[in-house]
Amino acid sequence: MTKIIPRIGTIAALDIGTTKVACFIAKMGIEGDLQVFGVGHHRSRGMKCGQVTNLDEAEAGVRAAVEAAEQMADERVDKVFVNMSCGSPQSTGVNVELSVAGHQIRDSDVRRVIDHGSSQYDPNDRELIHCIPTGYSIDSSNGIIDPRGMYGGKLGVHIHLVTAALGPSRNLGSVIERCDLSVAERVVSSYASGVACLVEDEKDLGCTIIDMGGGTTSIAVFAEGHVCFVETIPVGGQHITGDIAKGLSTPVAKAERLKTVHGSVLQAPANARELIKVPLVGEDDETSANEIPKSMLVQIVQARMEETLELVRSHLDASGFGKSAGRRVVLTGGASQLEGLRDLSELVLDKQVRLGRPKMIRGLPESVSGPAFSTAAGLLRYGLREHVTKPDYAAMQAAKNKNSFGRIGQWLKENF
Repeated sequence: MTKIIPRIGTIAALDIGTTKVACFIAKMGIEGDLQVFGVGHHRSRGMKCGQVTNLDEAEAGVRAAVEAAEQMADERVDKVFVNMSCGSPQSTGVNVELSVAGHQIRDSDVRRVIDHGSSQYDPNDRELIHCIPTGYSIDSSNGIIDPRGMYGGKLGVHIHLVTAALGPSRNLGSVIERCDLSVAERVVSSYASGVACLVEDEKDLGCTIIDMGGGTTSIAVFAEGHVCFVETIPVGGQHITGDIAKGLSTPVAKAERLKTVHGSVLQAPANARELIKVPLVGEDDETSANEIPKSMLVQIVQARMEETLELVRSHLDASGFGKSAGRRVVLTGGASQLEGLRDLSELVLDKQVRLGRPKMIRGLPESVSGPAFSTAAGLLRYGLREHVTKPDYAAMQAAKNKNSFGRIGQWLKENF
């Protein structure tokens, strides 16, 4: 699939979540850094557990967020970097080795071996989201970072493929197309959050980032500077809200407020004595509200969050990255702001845990620079790193071969 590269200098990020849609518009400064000029966010509708359930409602939310960002930036965008949490993203490691006949390894050789590896999945069932080379080898000698210019008989590469189910992926694409936008590239949500929140040492030494959103909890494992595993679990902060609404017989909006204001995942002695008012479903008279001890609310929140963290641990153990990813965990996403979650995560996961928020970007308002907007901030940084500051070797090669003489010379060079 041909990737659409945005106009250099302007990058638009679109985070379509279960509870909110966020759009950031940034430009590249003279020194190659980012500066945000437009921000828009809107309540998300037509989404459940990261997947589109109603095209019209999802389109309305995306349009509102994008139009708000465009109005603030005073600029129209037509291409966006968009997150992927739908379609059950799956990671697959692929090893490929091809002959290079002993000549100096060129860009075309690298592209050839990567293209061969990227085809190692079933296109009838799943769609390729990421094809990430994590290490090269020459004549079975590993540890090669960049093989271009070196000599050898066989060039090998280890590739991390990330695929998603076709249906949900195409539904998300339809929503974006209906908003008169095109996709520059799709990025798995946890991968984008890792780009936003992790420091370089964490990426190199090994770290797991857990992005707790409204409808999904996304996991990404980084090691040796690369993302090497991703997973999405269809459980998030919205499920805690639902548990509160059902358990206390209160409207969903009131349950969300109870979670935000009083929610915690660790019991304290004072919780049994502290009373909170809980409005009842269908009751307009506030005098009929129930009074419950805070400990009852904490018990509901704690049970769901323990279950979520245990799911994360089991998925990491099943993947084989539970121990190899190191002992470092970074929590981010809107649901990560619950009181006491860091301590509970250390108990359940048996790892060192810190709360992560996006690294500072110039011009980004304080109101949208918290953990809930990690994915959107990461999409901006991903766009800058992958498609603006990195050289496009394919484009450079095409420029050299503009005329027929150049193309003949290139053919002679590659074959003799």
